[in-house]
Amino acid sequence: MMLSYALAVAYALFLWWFSTGVVLYLDKRPARTYPWSMLGATAAMLVAFAVLGFTRTEVTVLGAYASFTAGVVIWGWMEMSYFMGFITGPRKAPCPEDCSGGRRFVLALATSIYHELAIVAAACLMIWMTWGAPNALGTWTYVILWLMRWSAKLNLFLGVPNLNEDWLPERIRFLTTYLAKRPMNLLFPVSVSVATVIMCLLVDRAVELPVVGFANVALMLAATLLALAILEHWFLVLPLADGALWRWALAASEADGGPTGVSEPVASAARTEMRTTETRIGETPAPDDIGPEAVPVRGDAAERGARPAAVVHRIPVRMLREKGLLVARRGR
Repeated sequence: MMLSYALAVAYALFLWWFSTGVVLYLDKRPARTYPWSMLGATAAMLVAFAVLGFTRTEVTVLGAYASFTAGVVIWGWMEMSYFMGFITGPRKAPCPEDCSGGRRFVLALATSIYHELAIVAAACLMIWMTWGAPNALGTWTYVILWLMRWSAKLNLFLGVPNLNEDWLPERIRFLTTYLAKRPMNLLFPVSVSVATVIMCLLVDRAVELPVVGFANVALMLAATLLALAILEHWFLVLPLADGALWRWALAASEADGGPTGVSEPVASAARTEMRTTETRIGETPAPDDIGPEAVPVRGDAAERGARPAAVVHRIPVRMLREKGLLVARRGR
């Protein structure tokens, strides 16, 4: 009996870790690869829906694992479609500087409302497919991921210390302007406490069943997934480098030429313009070109104390802002 529980926990843990790594790897690759990635993900999602329908009457241990995997794959498609920018919302601009409270929430919702509706539509389809069926684990898996994602997004909006901005592709990194960075918010303890109670009830029910079979494994898979979602919530507030869990995916993406936070055409244009922007010592540069954030990079002659006419290269702040390489930090 304990071996069956251990296998269920290990499988849920591996699938969560591996699927998250795959999504991160594909998201961090160059944008030109996104259509092919979504094509492959769409094929996998269609297979997952087929598996969901086929296993709805399979009340076996294998049926539990298959249905659970189908739910995770369908959710993975939802995550990829959002992070790659295919299904987001009508608003694709940063949050205004003077925006707060309810207006900030409405604008934030406008950045992802189409995706939220797609999630609801998929959930309705899965519920319809498995309604009244003895094996609805795939649907419950999807619902757990959906509700915990909503909880995580609300906590990010209200304020947590760790926003994981570097995980976002460049095309949707403006979403971080709608988030708040705070030590804690009032929703976080409620979210974690409620989810923990439900997880404990699932585990208690699983170990109470006298015979190891479909019900035990299904409950343990769902409980483990919920526990991992709770762990992800804790990653938002604890000083832990959770990115280390998926370093293999992030490192592989960079090795394959993935983005480093700035698209190559923009970075190339910026490098070209920086090489042509020179100001001599003694000259007064335009305030808009330099500003207090300008970064001086002195040549070897200037470092040796050469004549006052030595060239000083400066990175113009106005150019960086225009190219999208410099974003003012909110609340700092």
